[in-house]
Amino acid sequence: MKKSPDTKAFNKKAVYNYELRDSVEAGIVLTGDEIKAVRSGRVNLTGSHVRVINGEVFLLGAQIDTLIGDKGRTRKLLMHKQEIARLAGKYDEQGLALVPLRIYLKKGFAKVAIALGKGKKLHDKRATIKQKDLDREARKRV
Repeated sequence: MKKSPDTKAFNKKAVYNYELRDSVEAGIVLTGDEIKAVRSGRVNLTGSHVRVINGEVFLLGAQIDTLIGDKGRTRKLLMHKQEIARLAGKYDEQGLALVPLRIYLKKGFAKVAIALGKGKKLHDKRATIKQKDLDREARKRV
């Protein structure tokens, strides 16, 4: 997944730590200070995760720098009930994690891309690093 111009935060660690599968888009409930911070790019998704609680989806641990200082509060995500039920089913039955990939703006609204991910083992992470190094070397030769 590449970072597009409208992307305000990208979770590089998610791509490294998880084997990503299905991806969905969700709206995010923000206060006025938080949306200003998102528009200026003061967002960090590293270490954040998504949980389904009582049929609702929440973003936990995302750092949005505001003047008030409540950076890591829990934020509700907006999705259709059918999408939530589908994600919750896969999340529970297959033992997958819900991982936020990026926060971006779409028609002036903040959106979060969420993916189902299976945690990588150490040898998978090493293979990822090796492949990145080989790709980098190939680009240098060209």
